[in-house]
Amino acid sequence: MQLRSPALWLLFLATSLFGIASNGQAEKNKQPNLIILLADDLGWTGLRSFGSDFYETPQLDAFVESGMKFTDAYAACTVCSPTRASIMTGKYPARLNLTDFISGQNRPWAKLQIPDWTKGLEKKYVTMPEALKTAGYQTWHIGKWHLDFPQDRNSGDPGTGPKAHGFDLTVNRPRGTRGYFVNKPEDPDFQYLTEAYTEEAVKLINNGKDKPFFLYMAYQVPHTPIQGRPDLVEYFKKKVDPNATHHNPEYAAMVASLDQSVGAILEQLDESGIADNTIVVFVSDNGGLTERYKVHDDFTENLPLRRGKGSAYEGGVRVPMAVRWPGVTKPGSVCDEPVMTIDFYPTFMEAAKVSSENQAQDPIDGVSLLPLLKKPKATIDRNLYWHHPHYHAGGGDDGPYTAVRSGRWRLIEFHEGNRIELYDLKKDIGETKNLASEMPEKVEALHQQLVDWRESVSAQMPTPNPNYNPAKAMQVKARR
Repeated sequence: MQLRSPALWLLFLATSLFGIASNGQAEKNKQPNLIILLADDLGWTGLRSFGSDFYETPQLDAFVESGMKFTDAYAACTVCSPTRASIMTGKYPARLNLTDFISGQNRPWAKLQIPDWTKGLEKKYVTMPEALKTAGYQTWHIGKWHLDFPQDRNSGDPGTGPKAHGFDLTVNRPRGTRGYFVNKPEDPDFQYLTEAYTEEAVKLINNGKDKPFFLYMAYQVPHTPIQGRPDLVEYFKKKVDPNATHHNPEYAAMVASLDQSVGAILEQLDESGIADNTIVVFVSDNGGLTERYKVHDDFTENLPLRRGKGSAYEGGVRVPMAVRWPGVTKPGSVCDEPVMTIDFYPTFMEAAKVSSENQAQDPIDGVSLLPLLKKPKATIDRNLYWHHPHYHAGGGDDGPYTAVRSGRWRLIEFHEGNRIELYDLKKDIGETKNLASEMPEKVEALHQQLVDWRESVSAQMPTPNPNYNPAKAMQVKARR
């Protein structure tokens, strides 16, 4: 085609440039795919890139380096179900009255009587997948749910399962799976549970790549039972260093299977040509389990953090987290601002451009992390809170507690004996020096903020137990 007229040539050039700009803007405004990769009981130092001296996580380490690493990321609770509920709703577990893992732990003779808490995610809340569906998203759940009411689970009623809360599709454990073994290790077609989940995730991404999707990949590793893939266990047995912080080959094998799964999913995003338009979040639901019922060897360690899953201390709630959103997060960036799993809901709502009328209308406790993803040195003016009015074996003698983090300070109120502890996390990340007696004014101010928050979310409190028996206080009674 020849354009002899200067006016026609200018018109052609302007039209072409407008078309290029329009295509670029359309691509920029395209809804991103959304993925949450949720590990189960993976402690803060559970990845090599977060400090492990034994576990091998090359895929996850590469992922962390390709996006933004969050050093001060927190689960909303020290146990799993409340954290999962916070992800689905953007609310503190205390506001939901869902403050322990589903079924919980019954200590009928403990000093305090735990409140009658909600044992499942009620359908009255607008969940993340429900809101995303209104914006045209496909919604997929794979793996652990642990938010359905026990009576629904036992009767087979899906009334509070993933589909009831907005997921188009849910993939559960294959029938006949024992622990993490889908079939017997000696079988020629032996499959590890994490691999089965990964196959489904890869298929869904490949088949659904032409429409925006939300994938909630809720792994079960490295939760108990500690059962690694046999070949990986043998590999790590040869590398055990008894002087290392981490030295459990079974646990290391489970972490390795998690790493391989994440690598396969990220590879599928690349092969499908959608990696650049996908937000991927990796996080854990609580800290690593370091002790259980005082009889097992350590499964893992969260050092330099104190204790682990079920505990009131940092080891129970600080978790590894990284986010990758190409074009938004800068590779190799690090954010030290405290964030929490309650923040995923508003973050995804903003990124997916979900209209406000289709989001939850009642209070959302989290905030969008988009400002931090764009500028890792940005700050959020707020406190973070935890409320766990329960007992848990992993917490040792911690018992029911409420806690607040405000900047560098963390205050914990233990409800047995009304004990208060204060720590300066900037100087003492291991919470070894209780400053409460040295800083009474700081304690008073933070405690008042904690009390005010607790009242604002109508947090349920433990009460004196009329059946208290010191000799039997630590005994656990099975629920029926």
